[in-house]
Order: sequence, then C-alpha cells, then structure tokens
Amino acid sequence: MIQPAKRLDHVEEYYFSKKLREVNLLKEHGKPIINLGIGSPDLTPSNSVIDALKNSLHDNAAHKYQSYQGLPELREAMAAFYKERFGVALSSKTEILPLMGSKEGIMHISMAFLNEGDEVLIPNPGYPTYESVAKLLNVKTRYYELKEKDGWQPNLYTLEKMKNLSRVRLMWINYPHMPSGAKASNKTFEDIIAFAKRNNILVVNDNPYSFVLNDYPRSIMKYPGARDVCLELNSLSKTFNMAGWRVGMVIGKYEYINAILKVKSNMDSGMFYGIQKGAIEALNTSKMWYISLNSVYGDRRKLAWKLADALGCTYDKDTAGMFVWAKLPALVNSEKFVDLLLKNKSIFVAPGTVFGSRGEGYIRISLCATADDFEEAIKRVK
Repeated sequence: MIQPAKRLDHVEEYYFSKKLREVNLLKEHGKPIINLGIGSPDLTPSNSVIDALKNSLHDNAAHKYQSYQGLPELREAMAAFYKERFGVALSSKTEILPLMGSKEGIMHISMAFLNEGDEVLIPNPGYPTYESVAKLLNVKTRYYELKEKDGWQPNLYTLEKMKNLSRVRLMWINYPHMPSGAKASNKTFEDIIAFAKRNNILVVNDNPYSFVLNDYPRSIMKYPGARDVCLELNSLSKTFNMAGWRVGMVIGKYEYINAILKVKSNMDSGMFYGIQKGAIEALNTSKMWYISLNSVYGDRRKLAWKLADALGCTYDKDTAGMFVWAKLPALVNSEKFVDLLLKNKSIFVAPGTVFGSRGEGYIRISLCATADDFEEAIKRVK
C-alpha cells in the first residue's frame, strides 16, 4: 500500500468531522440528539441575498471562470462594509482579497509567509486550524497561553521574554475570541501592534464574530501602525448566516495581499459568480439586520446560560460571538463530561480541550439551535 505523506503523521482529522459522524450515527439509531456543539448558523440569509443569487444565474458571466480577485463590485462592497462598520478605509483595488471562506485564508497566509522551520505563535485555547496548518507546512508551533484571570488577553510581557523570538514570523490572534467570546480592548490591539513591530512579526487577526452579540465591533486595522505588521481575516458566515456559501476576505496593505494572491491564484479558479452577487447584497444590508440577528441570539444565550447553570457551570456574561464558554465544576474532565452528557442526555456540546490544553475544565455551548432545543436540553438536564 502506498503510504500517505509524512506531514500527516502529526495531523488529526478535525475533531468536529469525527464527532459529527458519531452524533449522526446515534441519530440514525433513533437517539434524539440535541446538537449544541457546532457553530453553524441555523438561521437563513435575508431574502434579498437569496434573490440576488437566483437573479444572477442567467447573467452572461454567471457560469464562467471568475477573477481570482473577485468581482470589482464585491471588493467595493467589502471596502464600504469596513468603512461603515469598522471605520477603516481600504482600497478595493489593492487592499482586499475575497476568499472562499476565511478558513482557506489561514492556509494561504501561512503558505505565503512561512518557510519550513519558521515558527508561529498560536493562542491556547484557540481555533484548532491554526495548529493544523502549521503542522502541514512543517512549521514549529509556539503556544501563548490565554487565561481567564487575564480576560483571555495575551500576556505580551511573557511573550517578549521567550527565547529565540526572532524565529517567529507569524502570530495568530482572534478577537472576539473563539471559544471564550472575550473582546479585545483598545490597549490590547495597540500593545500587540507595538509587540509585532519590535519583533518583526506579522500578526493576523481572525475576526468573524464581531457582529454577533457585540455592541462595539473592532478591527485591528483601525489602529495606528497596523498596516505595517497586520492582516485581518473576516467572513460572511456568522454575520449573515452564510456559512455554507464560503465567502470571506483578507485585508491588508498591497504587498501582503499580493503575496497571498500568488498562493490563492494557484489553488482555485475564482468564486462562483452568483455567490459573489449574494455576498454583495449581504454586505449592503441595513443596520436592522444586525439588530434582528442579535435579538435572536440574545434570547438563545439566556437559555444557554440556564443550561450552563443546570450543568453546574459558571460563565462570563460580558462576551461576544455565538457561543457560551462555560467552566465546569472543579476536577471535572471536559471530554469525559461531554461523552457522558451525550450518552445519558443525548446532548452534544464541545469539550474545551478541542481548542487546546488551556481549554481543560471548560465546555463550549453553541447558540446555533432553536429556543425549543434549548428548552428541551434544560428539561433533560434538570
């Protein structure tokens, strides 16, 4: 048998890919599973977004290869979105690159800026894909710990004292933070930019949760000096209920965007025309969309808090995003707790350890389920 590449020796199948097979198998055997583990919006995009997709299908260019840089009007809509929602002025021609979801951007950015043997700073807890991509590229991972007592903000003083920091080329940050929902302060962003400049590190802020239960959306690109050392990823998945559409973007100065384009243009042949048209409509959505979306998530979050209470957990209410990050009672193992909850109550939540060793002792409850599902889950636990 031909053996897989050695790069796969240290990479596991994505946790949720494996776990959902187990959950679906239980469903097939009649188990009434309530899935509160996955951050996949169950709400739909607006009717105008769906209509824009439908109406585009008979356009002359609809079924041709598309530009690697996306339609000019899509980049213009992205620039207008950043200007209106974040107060960040961008050139639609040189400082924005549409992506097929921001997840692919993690790979593209890593391939564009990391050489084999380079080092990358990854948050613990944090999004598992940062680590997986580093391993696939044979890049050394260095973890910086995020702690509840610090508000899940990086301790830059500790990072500055790391040995051989000059080997680090890239640093991933993610605010609002997943899984904790912590929001970065102005000072956090300012300090990170200063840290990156002192140490010649490219910082990437992964920013898909800014508009979910968050009164003050922030982009790191608004802060002085950010363009010199920062990129930002964003996505339409969570904000506009378009996770399956796979629409994201990376923003930054021309030289960085051009480097990423060199990778991307060799990996795909452009985003489907109709999806781009739908994305343009979504980005032009009025403020009422955000108010309506957050009304639903706000009601669900209150129920998620009730569920966390019933499970004996504690949590911070001053968070953003579509999850509740709940701390288990002392000495309770996250993965064992999740397995028992699935077995005994047919409720699936994510164990904190999926996101790193600092996630031990926590679970993550997704808000991507109906109020009825939450009510039923609470009733089962009580």
